[in-house]
Parts: sequence; C-alpha cells; structure tokens
Amino acid sequence: MTHIPPPAEELRILDAELWRLDAHRAQLLARRAWLVATLQKPQPQPQTRSLPVVPPRPETSALGVQNLLLLLGGVLLTVAAMVFTLVSWGHLGITGRALVLGAVTLAALAVPAVPLKRGLRSTAESVAGLGLALTMLDAYALHEAALAGVDGTGYAAAATAVLALLWAGYGLLPATSALRLPLPAALVAAQFPLLLWAVAADAGPYGITAALLVTAGADTALALRVASGSVRIVAVVGAYGTGAWGVLAAGWLSWTATGEGAAARAAALLLLAAAIALGAAWRSQGEKRAVGLVVASGLLAVGAFGGAARPALPEVWTVPVHLACGVALLAAVRATFLPDAVRSGLAWASGAVQALAVLWTLPVLAVALLGPAGWVTRAWTGAPSDSRAAVTADVPWPPHAATAPLVLAAVAAVLVLTVRDTTWRPRALTGALGLTWATTAVLPAVLELPYGVGLLVHGVGIAAAVGAAGAVHRVQPSPQGTEAIQPTAPTLDVRHHLPAKLTALLLALLSSLSLAALSLATQTATLTVLSALTALCATASWSSRLTPVTAPAALAYAAALACATGAAADWTPAHTALLVLAVPAVAALLAARLGSSVATVPVEAAGAAAGLLAVTLAVADPPLLALVLALCAVITAGTAVRPERRSLGHAATALFVLATWVRLASWDVGAPEAYTLPVTVPALLVGALRRRRDPQASSWTAYGPGLAATLIPSLFAAWGDAHWTRPLLLGGAALAVTLLGARHHLQAPLLLGGSVLTLLALHELAPYLVQVTGLLPRWVPPALAGLLLLALGATYEQRIRDVRRVREVLGKMN
Repeated sequence: MTHIPPPAEELRILDAELWRLDAHRAQLLARRAWLVATLQKPQPQPQTRSLPVVPPRPETSALGVQNLLLLLGGVLLTVAAMVFTLVSWGHLGITGRALVLGAVTLAALAVPAVPLKRGLRSTAESVAGLGLALTMLDAYALHEAALAGVDGTGYAAAATAVLALLWAGYGLLPATSALRLPLPAALVAAQFPLLLWAVAADAGPYGITAALLVTAGADTALALRVASGSVRIVAVVGAYGTGAWGVLAAGWLSWTATGEGAAARAAALLLLAAAIALGAAWRSQGEKRAVGLVVASGLLAVGAFGGAARPALPEVWTVPVHLACGVALLAAVRATFLPDAVRSGLAWASGAVQALAVLWTLPVLAVALLGPAGWVTRAWTGAPSDSRAAVTADVPWPPHAATAPLVLAAVAAVLVLTVRDTTWRPRALTGALGLTWATTAVLPAVLELPYGVGLLVHGVGIAAAVGAAGAVHRVQPSPQGTEAIQPTAPTLDVRHHLPAKLTALLLALLSSLSLAALSLATQTATLTVLSALTALCATASWSSRLTPVTAPAALAYAAALACATGAAADWTPAHTALLVLAVPAVAALLAARLGSSVATVPVEAAGAAAGLLAVTLAVADPPLLALVLALCAVITAGTAVRPERRSLGHAATALFVLATWVRLASWDVGAPEAYTLPVTVPALLVGALRRRRDPQASSWTAYGPGLAATLIPSLFAAWGDAHWTRPLLLGGAALAVTLLGARHHLQAPLLLGGSVLTLLALHELAPYLVQVTGLLPRWVPPALAGLLLLALGATYEQRIRDVRRVREVLGKMN
C-alpha cells in the first residue's frame, strides 16, 4: 500500500529538493569557470629546483686550532729564549743577564694564574710550559756564567734534582695546582739525579745499577700511591723503564761475576729488584698484573741466590743450584697467609725455572737418542770403549752435562710430590713419566758406563715404559686427589690414563729404536737386543690395549732379527728373504686370531711390509725370487679365506702369476704361452664359477680377459713364427673356442676365437696369395675388385638384411 503525504508536506519536500539541485548546479558552474580560466592561461616552464647551499664542513675544531696556536707560540718563545741565551748572552753584563732571565722566567711562571682564573686552561698550560723550559735555560746559564769550573755531570745531577723540586712545588701552589704539566715534568726530571750522581761519583757498574733500581722503586711507590692521571702514567713508565735497565744490568753483573764478593753484590741488586716487584704485586689491584709481578720477583730471587752460589761451585753445578732455588719457591705456595696472587705467581716462577732446567738437558738427550744412528753405516765394526763413546761416534758431547740426569730426576720428583690438584695431577704424572724415561736414556752416557751395561740399562728402561703403559689402565685418581687401585679396568675414565699410556708407548718405541741402532756395534749385541725387543713387544701384545702398537713393533723387530740372523750365518740376501717370510706368516695367523680388533690392520700392515722386504732381498736371485713370490701368494691366499679379506684373492692371484713368470724367465723360457697360460687357466676357472653363480653375467666379463690373455699374445707370436707348430696349435685352440662359443651362444668366445682364427688363416694363406697374384696378369686384380663391387652393389639390400640378421644373432648371445 503506497503512503501519500498531505499536500502541504509534499510541497515542502519538493521545494527542498529543488533548492538542493540549484545549489549543486551553482557549484558545478563555478568549477567549470575555474577550469576554463586555468586552461586559457599560458603554462609555466618547469624550473630546476636549486639544492640548498650547505656550508663546508670544518676540518679542524676551534679547540684544536687554539691548542695548535698555543703550542706553536710556546715553542717559538722557547726557541727565542734559547737563541738569546746561547747567542746574545755575551752582549750583556752579569747584571743584565740576571735581570733579563730572571724577569722573563718569573713572568712566564706567574702569568698562568691569570688565564686559569678566567677558565683559559690551554693558554695557561702553554705559558707554564714556556716557564718550565726557561728554568732549564736558567740552570744552563748559571753553569756557564758562574759555575763553569764545576763538573758537568755532578752539576746536572744537582740541577735536575732542584728542577724536580721546583716544578713539583710550582705544581702544588694553590694558584697553579690546576695545571697538568708541572707535576709530570717534575717526575720526569726526578728520573736523572741518582743516575747522574752515580756517574759523577764514579760509583762503577754496581752503583749505577743500584741508582737505577732505587729510582725504579721510587717510581713504583709513587705509582701505587697516585690513583690516576698523567703523574701515575709517567711513574709507571719510569718504573718499568728504569727497572728493566737495572735488572738487565744486575743480571749481566751476576753472570760475569768472577769472585764471591762481586757475585754477592750482584745478588743484592737482584734481590732489591725482586723486593720492588713483590711489593708492587702486594699492593697491586689487578689479579693478572699481580701474578706477573710475582713471577718476575720469583725469577729474580732465583737468579740472585743461584748467582751468589755460582762462583763457589764448579760450573757443572750452575743449573742444579738454580733449579734448587726454583724448587725452594714452592715452599711459599703452602703458606696460607700469603695472598692467592703471590702464591700463584711463585708457583709459576718455580715452574718456569724447572722448564728452563729441563730445556738445558735437551742437547744431552738428543745426543743420547740420535747419536747411535751413526752405527748404521759401521755395523759390526767392534764395541766402543764405553756408552758415551757409543753415542758420540759422529756428534760431540755437550759440555757440563754431568748433572743432566740429576736435573731430570729432580724435576720428575717435584712433579710427583707437589702437584696434588685433581685436574693437574694426571698431567704431572705424565710429565714425570717422560722425565724419568729421559733420565734413564742419558744416564749410561753421562756416567760412561761400559757398553754392555749401557745396553742393559736402556733395555730395563724400555721394559719399564712398556710396563707403565700396561699398568696405567689400573690407576685412577680418587675423589681426594690421590691414586686408587681399581680392580677392573672398564670402570675407569679413559681421559685420565690415555695421555700417560700414549706417552709411555711413544717413549718405549723411541728408546727401542735408539737401542737397536746402538746394538749394531757388535754381532752378539745386535742379535741379543733384537731378540729381547721382539720378545718384550710380543709379551706386551698379550694386553689387548697395547696390541695395536706392540704387535706391529714385535713383527718389525722379528724381521730385523731375521735379517741379522741371516747376515750372521753368512747367508745371501736371497736366502735370508726365506727367513724373513716367517714374519708375514705369523702376521697372517695373528690377524686371523684378532678378527675385528683395532690391532688387525696394523698387524697386517707390518706383515705386508715384511713381505715387501723379503721380495726386495731376493731380487738379485730370480729362482729364489720366484719362490719368495709364491710363498707370499700362499700367505695372501690364506688371508683371503677370511670373509672380510676376500678382496685379497686378486693380490694372491697376481703374486702366483708373477712367481710363475719369474720362474720361467729364470729358465730362459721365451714362449709367450708359457707366461699367458698360467693366467688364462685360473681366469677361465674363475669366470666359469661366476657364470655358475650368476647366469646373467656377461661372457666378456667372465671369459674375455682369460681368453684375450693367451690368444692375443700367441697371435702376435704366430705372425712372426716361421715354423708351423704354433700356428697349428693356435688355430686349433681358436677353432675350439669358436665352436664352444657357438655351441653355448656366447659372444666373447665366438668373436675372439673367430677373429684369431680368421687372422691366423689370412697370415698362413698370405704367401700363396702373393704367389698367385704374381702369376696373374696385372689387369686381373682390378677386374676382380670391380666384379666384387658390382656384385655387392647388386645384392646391397640382401647384404644389409644379412648384416642385420648377424647382429640380431650376436645380440641374442650372452
């Protein structure tokens, strides 16, 4: 139903709608007029916007410019004052000189108070620097004018002391206390009075060194009292600088001292330096800095006491005395009332002394271990007079080496007795083990023991090292830091004993090599030592943990023993090779017993090396070389029986073939079939076995290598053979191979046999074809060739089908 409003209401609605339409029309007309006016105006050309002008960046700040200007001004004024003092001084009388310099100096020192009140610190510092420089010129002028007869060095000492006091007082005045330059300058000047006074008083090197150390002590005390700032920096630099020069001078005096009095004075200087370093460490705030200073103090103390005792003892005791002083430092480590930094620093200092002492013994140890290598070129030439002569055949003996065993044993004892920390204890025991071994290694040569006794000592040391490597598995640090014996090895932490085990094994092997070389002097010693080393390593191999190292070593020494035995029996190297082959055989049996152990591969590698040695020894004798190769093949084939070593079957086959070839060559056999048939027959048997297990295997893979190994060399030999025997036999064999290939539908026998048979037939018919060709007229061969080409062309399509048929037949064959 549509709602119709009353007439009056409807009229009002219509009027309102008309008013709205009129307003909208007026708005649209106004917009139209503006658009018309805009389109009628000329369009302005686009203008490029200009970038704002940025003022250039200043390269220096106002403060920098100010400081530079002030510095240059102060320098120029100072230069001017120096020129006036040095050049124009003689134009003035004594009164004028005093008035001019005094007035200028007082003015330069008084002016900085005014800029400081106004906050101009840089200006005040520049003028103050000028004033300080003028005071030095005043001192110089005073000496030249009134005190020219006074000693220059003594006057310089007094002048620097006075200047240091004046500058310090000037820097502490209330008006100038804000200046930063006077106090550091005063401290710099204070570095010279004592040194210059010692030089002027002719105090000698000891007095000059003492002056340096006293100055360093004063600088150290000042550096510890001053909290921060330029004064502390200058004090620290002065303390380290003068202290370093003083310590170097004191150390040189101690080293070159020839009498007890001189050594005592040098020791006193070193103790003074040690006391300064210890005091600085005691008051130092940083832990690392304190430890470093204590280390330096401890080393200086050791140098002092050791140097004091050196002139009274033989030179051979110099290192042991210093070592004893270093070990004595460890007593302070137990003093609980000392700070931790001091105790730690003394411990590190003691360790450094012990390390230096051990380093001193290295030349002796190197001669004892490497010196026996010279016997390799002089084997069995006779026993030396003693153990020292045995190791110094080609190298000199180090001087003053008599106390080397004592030093090594002492350091080892210190490591065992003093290191109790659970972390460092295993490392200390490992180090002690190495030092004990080194003591045993150098002891025979140092004591000049008889040659046989020296060999026995080395052998005992090797046995002890091997025993330690085996026993270390049963030792484990207890929670309290002491060692506890555990009944079973599996409960141990491997990380504790593995380094010691490896160290003991490495040292034992190194010593055994040296002992083996040392035993080459005589035949009896060589056989005895090699037998003992073989037995020792073999016995140690019963421990499964040592087997990966000791078992290969036993095999190596067994091979060396076999060579030595053959040489002692006057056997040829080829006959000795047969004795050496016992080592690969034992290695193969041992590897089979070890199974999947980690020692299997090292044992097999040692056996392979021994086999290669045997082959090398037998090279000069072909019949024996063939026998050696055959025996190596038997050993390799026995190893290939194991499932995880089946791949060695190829190596065994190659060795068998190589042995056969060497034997044939030794018999002067030149027929190639004699060399190829030993390869062909096993290859064909292997191929037949493979085809039996895998009928899908290709005949080229199964039979191709074996057939080619004989047919191809025989074919080449038949082409150059003038007799009929080889071609006849080769032809028969090729025909048989071809028929077998056709019978069993095999590509490789069919094609190889057929190809050889065809080439052999052509070779045999070639002379007759040449004769026939010579009897025919010259036009007959071209005519026959033309007829052949015509026939082929006429039957081309048929020939294509025949070729395809042959290809399909060959493709169906395996």
